[in-house]
Amino acid sequence: MNDLTIVIPVYNEEDALPSFLPELIKYCRTNGCRLIMVDDKSRDRSRELLAQYKDEPGFTALHHKVNRGYGGAIKTGINAAKTSFVITIDADGQHRLEDVTTLYHAIRSDDADMTIGSRKKYEENWYRRIGKGLIRFIANLLMPIYIQDLNSGMKIYRTRLVKKCMQLCPDNMAFSDIITLVFINQMRLVTEYPITVLPRTTGESTINTKTAIDTVMAILHIVTLFNPMRIFLPPSVFFLLFSGIWGIPILLRGESFSVGTLFLFVTGLIFFFLGLIAEQLALIRKHQNFSLEDNEDSACTE
Repeated sequence: MNDLTIVIPVYNEEDALPSFLPELIKYCRTNGCRLIMVDDKSRDRSRELLAQYKDEPGFTALHHKVNRGYGGAIKTGINAAKTSFVITIDADGQHRLEDVTTLYHAIRSDDADMTIGSRKKYEENWYRRIGKGLIRFIANLLMPIYIQDLNSGMKIYRTRLVKKCMQLCPDNMAFSDIITLVFINQMRLVTEYPITVLPRTTGESTINTKTAIDTVMAILHIVTLFNPMRIFLPPSVFFLLFSGIWGIPILLRGESFSVGTLFLFVTGLIFFFLGLIAEQLALIRKHQNFSLEDNEDSACTE
């Protein structure tokens, strides 16, 4: 596993790190993988705890001067990775290191581009279950999703691909969901394997209602970027149909169209043509991306 880097974002985890860090360091020594931990401007002693292992071979501790968010910390860690594969896990000790090995062998055996650790038996409160279900429902309305656990924090990637795709992802907690959608939209092979998540013994989760709202907004942005007609076509059809329902009876009575009918019709046309223009821009962008990938692949084979 010497071609694997473990990336862990850290924010106010001084209670979890004393027990989790020694276990993590031992695992990396045994398996020959590298470890990058990114302190996202913690307000507790997390930075000092990471500094105790600064001389450990294969271990790198990076520090943000300001808090950039969960996704921002992951991006910093992945950008610093130099191995072929990179896996992200949480710093609270909920992820089992045995599952790191499982996902590493899974992505290699499947020749996948991303493999997600799916928390199929993960227990959480009803409020978060409803929120995640709503996010998945919205995502499914806008684009086909075949992955069950979009926002799992344990994911393994091919480093070259994730460095390119993560530029489109936000710096907040929505990173976990959006990076999966970007890989799927870019026609990358994304697989899923079950993992076991341990109960949190210290600290509190920072996921809340604002996180869900941010995630929904990020999904809308990504779908507008890649598949804009999925955003513009439904309102266009709605306004055009409504104008027909309103205007046809007036026309059958031999009267002229009302201002309301014309307004609805023109609004529907505006949504349609905006979507058409956005779709053309998305196709141009996708063509440019494929051309860039072809050049990269050619350079790799020379």
